[in-house]
Amino acid sequence: MSNSERFQLHPFDLVLFGGTGDLAMRKLLPAMYYRHNEAQLPDDWRILAVARSEMSSAEFIAAMEEAARRYIQDDEFHEDTWATFIQHVEYFPIDITDQSKYEGLSKALGDWPERVRVFYLSTAPGLFTRICQGVADAGLVTENSRVALEKPLGRDYDSAVAINDQLAEVFNESQIYRIDHYLGKETVQNLMALRFGNSLFEPLWRREHISDVQITIAEQLGVESRAGYYDHTGALRDMVQNHLLQLLVILAMEPPVSIHPDAVRDEKIKVLRSLQPITGRDVLTNTVRGQYREGIVNGQPVKAYLESEGVAERSKNETYVAIKAEINSWRWQGVPFFLRTGKSLAERRTEIVINFRGIPHSIFDTPAAPNRLIIRLQPEEIIKLQIFAKGRGDEMRLSPVNLDLDFDEAFDKRQMIAYERLLMDMIRGNQTLFNHRDEVTAAWQWIDPIIAAWENYEVEPAPYSAGSWGPAAASALVAKESCGWAEEYF
Repeated sequence: MSNSERFQLHPFDLVLFGGTGDLAMRKLLPAMYYRHNEAQLPDDWRILAVARSEMSSAEFIAAMEEAARRYIQDDEFHEDTWATFIQHVEYFPIDITDQSKYEGLSKALGDWPERVRVFYLSTAPGLFTRICQGVADAGLVTENSRVALEKPLGRDYDSAVAINDQLAEVFNESQIYRIDHYLGKETVQNLMALRFGNSLFEPLWRREHISDVQITIAEQLGVESRAGYYDHTGALRDMVQNHLLQLLVILAMEPPVSIHPDAVRDEKIKVLRSLQPITGRDVLTNTVRGQYREGIVNGQPVKAYLESEGVAERSKNETYVAIKAEINSWRWQGVPFFLRTGKSLAERRTEIVINFRGIPHSIFDTPAAPNRLIIRLQPEEIIKLQIFAKGRGDEMRLSPVNLDLDFDEAFDKRQMIAYERLLMDMIRGNQTLFNHRDEVTAAWQWIDPIIAAWENYEVEPAPYSAGSWGPAAASALVAKESCGWAEEYF
């Protein structure tokens, strides 16, 4: 049976908890509209939006349309298509802590065990287990039900295990979809295609030919209105434990035997379990913890993190992290993977840079720098291979030349947003792009000792100016390996 036959799209109900929230209005509902606009949904489907706010379905749809006109591309918003889309949407005001309030939702879902039912928890993580228990007590969980959860799943290993154990009391592992939206991005999909669909790169994808790998998720925005939440989370928990490690495992995983979800996730888990632990005083030399001070971002003044409303006085919470990670395997032994993320940085950029080893001997007067493969996820999605060629003129002088793949130029089809793919895969029952519980716990097992060492050694965040590329210590971290961060090359 082919993957397309295995993962057909059947009639479904998408029960969206947190239906009035920012994620729902900005990403999830527009994603469903795009799929409807392209006639990718079956005839029989519904969105049942759930939230605490007392309003009618008509009022909810009016609020949804206001948001849609902001977040859906102008050339994709069509009045007639919108009119048919909203016919599939209903709103249910529910206090999830009041079990009696689930009655209306229960009546709407009806007794159709054969129908696909997706419970999407676009809520605060503290409500996950309460909602799951609520739908279970109301008799709403069927064999064809799934539950989708946004990050973060816990704040350490113990809390993640506790949440997963509570989820397992209601849903089987095959019904649980732990979301990292980075895995739905087109460029991440193409990273797998690049590695496992081309014979060119696989012989080079190893320690003998790669000197180091850099993974960057840089944000220009500061903590903004999330300061109160962020001050109890920090960059390590918020970004490294999920997004950065997920990109790392896709880069480093061995070729799976197939594209089947279990085969792919098995290889990802192996990488997480092969990460060299960073513990004790090693944390002081292999990690950088930073916090932004006032500065200029995009020409606008930005106040220091400590001056943000909701941030504790003298908070040590980090807004920047850089880590040197190593993988204990034959393929990657001795190759440093540099991870970094931060807020209020010079640019908004999510990028992977793979630095290949230099040529053993240059026959040219002009030295050739090592080749680089650059995979950018945002703001634009491109794959770029930097090679060297002779420039125009009489002299034999080498100049860098980029072989580019720009997805907007290469393909005339509209690029799907990550949540379109993720939502469709949930409904189909395809778990390839979602985290297994073992991935989550393995990631926390690697992260927890770093957090513990920062606390034990009372590590103060290194200051950096808003609008810069982070603390000077981050440049020193890569300089130990005779490397530089990507922006230092270009």
